[in-house]
Amino acid sequence: MEEVVTFAADGPVATLTLNRPHRLNAIDFATIDRLNALLDRVERDDAIRAVILTGAGDRAFSAGADIREFAPLVAAGPEVALREFVRRGQRLTGRVEAFPKPVIAAVNGLAFGGGCEVTEAAPLAIASERALFAKSEIRLGFNPPYGGTQRLPRLVGRKRALEMLLTGDPIDAARAEAVGLVNRVVPHGDLLPAAHELACRIAAMPPVAVAACLAATTRGINLPIDEGLAVEAAQFARCAATADVREGIAAFLEKRPARFLGR
Repeated sequence: MEEVVTFAADGPVATLTLNRPHRLNAIDFATIDRLNALLDRVERDDAIRAVILTGAGDRAFSAGADIREFAPLVAAGPEVALREFVRRGQRLTGRVEAFPKPVIAAVNGLAFGGGCEVTEAAPLAIASERALFAKSEIRLGFNPPYGGTQRLPRLVGRKRALEMLLTGDPIDAARAEAVGLVNRVVPHGDLLPAAHELACRIAAMPPVAVAACLAATTRGINLPIDEGLAVEAAQFARCAATADVREGIAAFLEKRPARFLGR
């Protein structure tokens, strides 16, 4: 039986692929559990410096949560649905958002519902020109439950987010780039090479500094500025104790390329 999420490593970059193309890579509980397990594996492996997350096939990154699986939970009542469906999904998007190594969503097709929420949670996203994004949950009678009502407005602004949330209408890749949902759009065939090139450029940077940038930004963005600055300072203190910061400064002063050691 094929894994619902596959793993491949290429040098310092791991590619995780949602692998249910027959279901448009819909996110079921097995997918969530497998993805969390692979993220644990990547976090423990110091040789892996960046992650690409994409979908199998040409049609979808992910069409969202698997409706067939969560429908019985909704029917069982709010308490069961919150425990088994909502919190499970929120833990996944929270893990992607707070992961200490950069996660790059390579959006190869439909990113609806939960697929859009995973894209929102990823620190970086590159989209194929074929990609479409939608907050389709309202057409099922509920609000996005995996963080979409919170992250999307922070990314694209309240009014743009509410138009997507209240209509369920899709936006294309160009619009997603224009409003800040993705970093850039590339031709479909260039998607994974572009994501890999970005991942490798980041992987060449000092890993503690990369983790510090991710943590300071993710934690600080929702804090008052004074508290955010305290988070930033604490992350700087982590970097200042490393050999890499000494090497980076020495290389600058000596006008040579830095040779970062990863510590």
